[in-house]
Amino acid sequence: MESYNIEFKRSVEKDVRKIPKSNVSVIIEKIKPLSSNPFPSGIVKLRNTENIYRLRAGDYRIVYQVITESNTVIIHYIRHRKDAYR
Repeated sequence: MESYNIEFKRSVEKDVRKIPKSNVSVIIEKIKPLSSNPFPSGIVKLRNTENIYRLRAGDYRIVYQVITESNTVIIHYIRHRKDAYR
């Protein structure tokens, strides 16, 4: 299977600073497997988008884009579920 590069938008750094450290490790463990399989079970494609998906990590949501032509996964933001869709 092909390997995907994982890239982070600058806004992700701000998001991670706001998340309690105990939850950050859970989120990292959810992001790591995206490099080998960007479409794991449990993801949801966001409506009205071309290739943007949501992955649950406890009470947090990881919103990312998959670019299959360049084998890239771009993490757009990581936010608490109450703020993720605003």
